[in-house]
Amino acid sequence: MPHQVAVTVRAKVDPARLDDVRAVLIGMTGNGAGRPNVPFDELTGVHFARFALLPDATDLTGAALPASVVYMCDVDLPAERHIAELADRAGSGLDAVFGHCVGYPGAPGPAARIAWLRTHLVKNAAVYVHTVGRSVDQIRAEAQLRGAIEEFLDRPDAVSAGVTATEAHRRVLAFVGSRPELRWALRPPPGPGLPFRLREAAHLIAVPALGLLLAPVLVPVTVVVALRLLWLERRDVPDRVAPSADHLHELERYEDFLAQNPFTSIGLVKAGIVRRLALRSALFLLGYFLRHIYNRDNLAGVRTIHFARWLPVDRGRRAVFASNYDGSVESYMDDFIDRLALGLNFVFNHGNGYPATRWLVFGGASDELAFKRFLRRHQLPTQVWYSAYGQLSARNVDNNTRLRRGLSQSLTGSAAADWLALL
Repeated sequence: MPHQVAVTVRAKVDPARLDDVRAVLIGMTGNGAGRPNVPFDELTGVHFARFALLPDATDLTGAALPASVVYMCDVDLPAERHIAELADRAGSGLDAVFGHCVGYPGAPGPAARIAWLRTHLVKNAAVYVHTVGRSVDQIRAEAQLRGAIEEFLDRPDAVSAGVTATEAHRRVLAFVGSRPELRWALRPPPGPGLPFRLREAAHLIAVPALGLLLAPVLVPVTVVVALRLLWLERRDVPDRVAPSADHLHELERYEDFLAQNPFTSIGLVKAGIVRRLALRSALFLLGYFLRHIYNRDNLAGVRTIHFARWLPVDRGRRAVFASNYDGSVESYMDDFIDRLALGLNFVFNHGNGYPATRWLVFGGASDELAFKRFLRRHQLPTQVWYSAYGQLSARNVDNNTRLRRGLSQSLTGSAAADWLALL
């Protein structure tokens, strides 16, 4: 069974062609006739994918930061295999977008595209996967399973009034077993393969073991850095400026077409080596917890995020956050504030202009108006975005898997009733 990989490719845009690449991305929206197209639905195992234009900027020392195009994909394949398939089957779309970037080969074939994409792969600092090991094929098949069971239960002779939950479960089980195309659902879903699980177990143990080994150095360094951060925190200047109406309108052009939405943002990191070191350390710890603790259907109680990633860019002077979430951006931000404020502050307080924090983790996101303004002001339009199951929320996906699991068990009484409540 595959595990999911967050592929990120980033390339600098030729400054003279910035308007051209922006026009290409806008033109790809909707993938109409004659528009450059990347056939994401024909690529193996793609859950979500996007192209976004990261704007040019000036860092806090006055140095220029170039504009770039970023491609992000959450996929059931290793990065190398996905890139090879992308280069072979989506060549015209890649050429249309990355052809405006520095160093992209002229009239490339698949081999040249693969070589170029490899050199522009970016390592993510932290990645969240709603449920590790659940593939696109599994999600789609379990949605079809639900549809078949609901259609069966709609039949007058399927489950009559007064039938117990145990008997209803038995009849559904018999129905699924009688349909050759559904019998796969009588087996529980497989998890990730053994090599992946062994690597994860080794990482789970190795990181804290290494931390203990290096504790004589890490502890005093951490204390010094923390004291320095607390001193800097008192001098931070929050930015409470509201996003412009034009910016909000541009964001809203690409939102609320499906059950899910994309979120792409970029912002400057506060000045100084201490801030950059602290951000990378925070992202390392975040990545560890996402990898080993929050890897099964929720992120600290938030169950509406499918995938997310964090990565520093421009040598740590800016940072990118991208996610795929359910519902409106307003409810998404409310989830952040209500459930993730401390964790958000731990990471995002290193962003320039972030709402004022206390002791590094308090305040910040708890200032609702300032936090929402900060997020929307740094959010970017995601002109090109793909979802493999756009009408399914994360809770829908979870419930479909629970429905399937119930078919591989003999359920009685309250357990059978709870299972029926999923329908």
